[in-house]
Amino acid sequence: MNVQQASWQAKTMPPVEKLAGGVVSVPVPIPKNPLRYTLSYLIPGDDGLVVVDPGWDSDRGWDALAAGLAVAGATAADVTGVVLTHVHPDHHGLTARLRDASGAWVAMHPAERESMLRDRAAEPSVALSGFLRDLHVPEAEIAGLLGVFGAAVDVLFAPLADADVMLDDGDLVPLAGRRLRAIWTPGHTPGHLCLLDADAQMLLTGDHVLPRISPNIGLQISGGDDPLGRYLESLEKVAAYDDCEALPGHEWRFRGIAARAAELDQHHRERCREIMAAVDRLGSATIWEVASALTWSRPWAEIGPMLVGAVAETAAHVELLVRSGDLAYRPGPDGNPRLVAAVSLDR
Repeated sequence: MNVQQASWQAKTMPPVEKLAGGVVSVPVPIPKNPLRYTLSYLIPGDDGLVVVDPGWDSDRGWDALAAGLAVAGATAADVTGVVLTHVHPDHHGLTARLRDASGAWVAMHPAERESMLRDRAAEPSVALSGFLRDLHVPEAEIAGLLGVFGAAVDVLFAPLADADVMLDDGDLVPLAGRRLRAIWTPGHTPGHLCLLDADAQMLLTGDHVLPRISPNIGLQISGGDDPLGRYLESLEKVAAYDDCEALPGHEWRFRGIAARAAELDQHHRERCREIMAAVDRLGSATIWEVASALTWSRPWAEIGPMLVGAVAETAAHVELLVRSGDLAYRPGPDGNPRLVAAVSLDR
C-alpha cells in the first residue's frame, strides 16, 4: 500500500509526492465532494514544466497547487503549459488562473474543445432540462433535480479556459526534453486523454481508469454518440500499457492497468445484462423507469442530485444495447418511445 492509498483509507489528504522521472503529484482539494481531491501532476522539462489537470478553482486549491510547485522547486511563473485530460471543473477549474499567472499555453483534445464550446453556448438549466426531457425523465423529477442542483448547474457549465494547443491521439506534448504522448481515450468525455511517459513508465489516466470506482460513462448533453462503446474500446487501448504505473486523477496511484481495465469492462458488461433483465421484467420501459429498477450504491430514493448521472449512465448502456441489436425502441401508448427487448418484436 502506497502513501496515497493509506491516506485515502484514513480519509486524509495525501502528501505532495516526488515520483519517478521528476514528476510531482499534487492533491488539489474539491470542496464538499466525496472524491475530496484531484491529483494534479507537475511534469518538468528542459525549459519549465507542464501542469496536468490543475484542479478545482478555489483559493484553497490554488494554495495547494502553489505548495506543490514549491516542492518541485518552482512557482507559477515556471509553468509553460497546462494539459487537460478532460474539461470537468474538478480538473480544469484552475486553468485560467494558472494561465493568467504564468502565460502558459493550454492543451486538450480537439473533441474535448468542441464539446466544451457547445456546452458554453447553451443556457445551463435549459440544456440540462432538455437533456433530461429527451431521456423521458418525468417533468416533476426534472423540476426537482434543477431545484436541488441550483448553482451547481451553472458551475458545471461555467466558461472555462479555451485551448491554444490541440493534442490528437499519439501527439507529443510540446515540452522540451520530455516525451509525453497523448493517448485519446474517449468515453468519460468525448476528448478524454491519457498521457504516456514511456521513459518513466507512467500512464496518467485522468478519470479513464481509477483504482476503486467506475468512472461515470453517461450519454452526454453534447458530444459522444456512443460513449460506452468508445469507453470499452479505450479500455482495451490502455491495457497495452500494463508495464506502467497508473497515475489517476483521483484516489491513488496503482499498478495493474490491464487487470483494472478488465474489471471495468466486466462491470459494464454485467450492467448491460442487468438492464436487459429489467426491460424483460417491465415488458417495455422508458430509460427513467429502467434506471430506477437497477441496483445502485444507495437506494434510488436517496441518490439525490446524482440521479442525473445515474440516468445518463443508464442511457449510455441502453445506447450500446440498441446499437448491438439487443434492445429496440417502439412507440408507447403516449407516443413516446419505449424500450423493449429486440426479440419481443418478432413474437
